[in-house]
Amino acid sequence: MKTHRTARIAEVIREVASETILFKMSDPRISMVTVLRAEVSGDLQHGKIYVSVMGDEEHQKETLYALNGAAGFVQSQLADRMKTRFLPVLTFVLDQGVKRSLEISKLIQEALTNPSKLSDSDQIKEEEADDDVEQEDSDGDPSDLVKEE
Repeated sequence: MKTHRTARIAEVIREVASETILFKMSDPRISMVTVLRAEVSGDLQHGKIYVSVMGDEEHQKETLYALNGAAGFVQSQLADRMKTRFLPVLTFVLDQGVKRSLEISKLIQEALTNPSKLSDSDQIKEEEADDDVEQEDSDGDPSDLVKEE
């Protein structure tokens, strides 16, 4: 099957899932959910919806459990919108990409603002690396520096 067709179907699934979660579900366990993307298998039999849930680990697990329980309702909403031979079986997957990127950017920001927090062993390794570079430069053959024409 062509990849652009599966991409279009995945985009429809993402739209329907986000609209359904936002406007049509009244489960109190499902809150602070963002639908990030959807993937569909090539035969359109299975679909994964990647969501991000704000909150602690327990709230994320509870919300993901509730979303997977309500997957049939999302599929019924999808059936109203799509007119295809097969309707994919949907599963919700927790996407940790946003959380990881926030943690990494926080660590980078801390490293840039406090470079003096390097441990002593890291500073010694940096000094040894600088010494090795200087020795390589001085030990090199001077004829290597002359360009051949």
